[in-house]
Amino acid sequence: MERNFLLTIEYDGTGFSGWQRQPDKPTVQGTLEKALSTVMGREIKVNGTSRTDAGVHAYGQRASFKGDFGIPTEKLAMVVNNRLSGGMRGTTVVGPVRVTEVREMPLDFHARFDSIGKTYIYRIRNTKHMDIFQRNYCYQVADELNVELMQKAAVHIEGTHDFACFQAAGGEERETTVRTIWQLNVQRAGNDVFIIITGDGFLYNMVRIITGTLVEVGLGKRTPESVKETIESADRQKAGHTAPPQGLYLKDIYYDPKEVPGYDRYKASQLG
Repeated sequence: MERNFLLTIEYDGTGFSGWQRQPDKPTVQGTLEKALSTVMGREIKVNGTSRTDAGVHAYGQRASFKGDFGIPTEKLAMVVNNRLSGGMRGTTVVGPVRVTEVREMPLDFHARFDSIGKTYIYRIRNTKHMDIFQRNYCYQVADELNVELMQKAAVHIEGTHDFACFQAAGGEERETTVRTIWQLNVQRAGNDVFIIITGDGFLYNMVRIITGTLVEVGLGKRTPESVKETIESADRQKAGHTAPPQGLYLKDIYYDPKEVPGYDRYKASQLG
């Protein structure tokens, strides 16, 4: 009997040319499909939710696939992870890709088309002391960032807007550049500054350009109020720089509105 599986996947994107399958380059999707195909004994193609770029990491990528397989759902993650780690069962070897959860879903479920939103985290290491061992996992900014000003700027980004100014050239053409950001928070924890953003969808490099813009606010290069004018301009040239991919993490993907941070608050604001 055919079943439909939903996978939750975490990965270190350092050694990959992004999520999406490519014929001659290592990708997360390609690596995962190879492991699944070996375990299942037939070719497996997965439908991923977010096409993260080269160098971007994930705690909660989602992907689905269908098939008639004998492996119990509760055993699938263990078996696939054994393959992803090089087949060294009983060891502590961990590969750069790991399946953290497997759920059986209705046959008409699709990981990408049924998702209603996602959360990204961008990590900035804000200290004068550069760390070579952190270069693949954060954006290192030496000058002190004013997090309070960055949060004031973030308020102008929340809500439903045409975010054309935060879209880089070269991505998949979209019917509209209007998106809704339900929640955007900027927080400091020691030497780290985290930008946590939840929305119903994101344009190509949108989170990284928002981050670059907020960094420029934090450095005093632009005011919080100018961000509102930048959005209204719909002009990419008026937004900030594109922050590097290494600091970006896909945190969560949502299928239930009750799970979405900021969703209820945003809906309440729309009702007046």
